[in-house]
Amino acid sequence: MDNERVNSTQPRVAVVTGLRTPFVKERTAFESMPARDLGKMVVAELLQRTGLDTGEVERVVYGQVIPTPQAPNIAREVVLGTGMRESVDAYSVSRACATSYQSTTDIAESIMAGQIDCGVSGGAESASDVPITVSKRLANALVSAGKARGLGERLLAFKRVRLGDVVPVAPALREPSSDYSMGEAAEKMAKENGIERIAQDEFAHRSHRNAGRAWDEGFFDDHVMHAYVPPEYDACVRDNLVRSDSTPEGYKKLRPVFDRKYGTVTAGNSSPLTDGASALLLMREDKAATGGYTPLGFIRSYAYAALDPNWQMLMGPSFATPIALDRAGLALSDIAVIDMHEAFAAQVLSNTRAFESREFAREHLGRDRAVGEIDWDRFNVNGGSLSLGHPFAATGARQIMQALKELKRTGGEFALCTACAAGGLGAAMVLESA
Repeated sequence: MDNERVNSTQPRVAVVTGLRTPFVKERTAFESMPARDLGKMVVAELLQRTGLDTGEVERVVYGQVIPTPQAPNIAREVVLGTGMRESVDAYSVSRACATSYQSTTDIAESIMAGQIDCGVSGGAESASDVPITVSKRLANALVSAGKARGLGERLLAFKRVRLGDVVPVAPALREPSSDYSMGEAAEKMAKENGIERIAQDEFAHRSHRNAGRAWDEGFFDDHVMHAYVPPEYDACVRDNLVRSDSTPEGYKKLRPVFDRKYGTVTAGNSSPLTDGASALLLMREDKAATGGYTPLGFIRSYAYAALDPNWQMLMGPSFATPIALDRAGLALSDIAVIDMHEAFAAQVLSNTRAFESREFAREHLGRDRAVGEIDWDRFNVNGGSLSLGHPFAATGARQIMQALKELKRTGGEFALCTACAAGGLGAAMVLESA
């Protein structure tokens, strides 16, 4: 089986329904909730809303990008914390910003292979609850002190520790295998692709304007849950990063972050650190029909791609998308809804230019034709990661349910979701309406 292709000889995988928490700025509404609790909360609510007997779920694949040492297998915590049978298979995945693409396609492949008929995918992230480590020298001293037999040996273990060794080490956003952080990669792409500051700011403003309108019109009401946060159980009911009242002038006041002298990437045209969780319920098509469910839609095809992160790290959508379209037997012009992950405005605009470039297709894809022209009336029409937020592991599932909801709202037939990811990775998925 070509395990990244959905064809007519395999059962169709139905996306029965999806749900997410509000996405909130780090250290705000969900500050007290680790990722595992966010994941348990959204999956429990998802299952309750569908009325599905938890015994029907056969596998959970769930994602987290920022690791939690106290609970390294978040998927298993989700199973044990939501009333599912202890025998439900569960494992965790991480593919950076494409993590819940991976969890979803893992469930889809299990259904297509006949291993299961029903599964849950998704991801959760808490940028508020990051692991703080210590220096290697202090870590070695602490281990030695823990093995010491007396006070003298414990004190001796710290003999070589210096004052600078006791400073906590924050998690690095820079990859050890490449020369750039995500923001630096976006800045590099902006320069090399000629993406001007004004275009980035205009795109960010568009994202916030679209998200604000979508919220005001009720688009998100049925797939964003009301989250009650312990210990006071205050209600969080809406994304708190959307700047509905933003103005183009406001973006001009922000200074570049990654190249302070010549840069164009600012906090205003970058996705923010975010807390949140999402989940999808997937079934074999005939099982969904037997159970009386009307799916949001079906997975038509998907693809992953990888490129040199030291070139243009965030160009993954331009490589994964044409593969997914080929596997779906479609062209970009057939797509009614496009949802591209907005890590940075510079990244989105670099990829959309590449989609439309015959030169890019020839040089980098080995194709004679460009991927296709972007119809901006179909592109991220209800906002994206710049405005809604970006809990790394939750974004892919958010995109999938959001695209399917837009297909249903507009009567379109096909949707494309695509995302860049750290390490020079890319993901793309073609969805079809029910």
